[in-house]
Amino acid sequence: MEQEYASSLLENAVTELSRLPGIGRKTALRLALHLLRRDSSEARALGESIIKMRDEISYCRSCHNISETELCPVCSDVRRDHSVVCVVESVRDVICFERTRQFSGVYHVLGGLISPLDGIGPDQLEIDSLVERVSSGEISEVILALSATMEGDTTNFYIYRRLGTLPVRITQLARGVSVGNEIEYTDEVTLGRSLLNRTDFATSSR
Repeated sequence: MEQEYASSLLENAVTELSRLPGIGRKTALRLALHLLRRDSSEARALGESIIKMRDEISYCRSCHNISETELCPVCSDVRRDHSVVCVVESVRDVICFERTRQFSGVYHVLGGLISPLDGIGPDQLEIDSLVERVSSGEISEVILALSATMEGDTTNFYIYRRLGTLPVRITQLARGVSVGNEIEYTDEVTLGRSLLNRTDFATSSR
């Protein structure tokens, strides 16, 4: 492919930046030129922080949230109610719920939603590890806090069926979250109220 810019170094930077989600080549070029105009120490600090993040952040062995240690700050906090588990799709959703300051339990990050059209099945998600956590007998309630989409509802129902024989209360968010909405795009007030007013899954899914 013919080189688009006069500098191959700029070309490479734009190409790499444009691989990021939501970043096209025009935006990538603007970012690259911005970094080029700044002091070299700023670009170096950015690069080093990204490399350090990628190398040193892993996932909590209990809930699969991002963590710099074996257990994430939420799971290692003795002040949290470890008997109540909020099941979410992604790390972004944990951040959203924590911002509401309405939840004092712990989380379980699935890492996605069941979506046959995208080739994502239950085995590719952290559902088995959720069943194992609940089977330990230390969990009294599982809150299904997935997006109100077809994929979210499918995943909710699948988890409900997997946990159905275990002695645990299964609830889901109140439908203050509009049908079709994803958790990360729901405002904090609505999200907090939906969490506080959650309903039993068995009755609300009929």
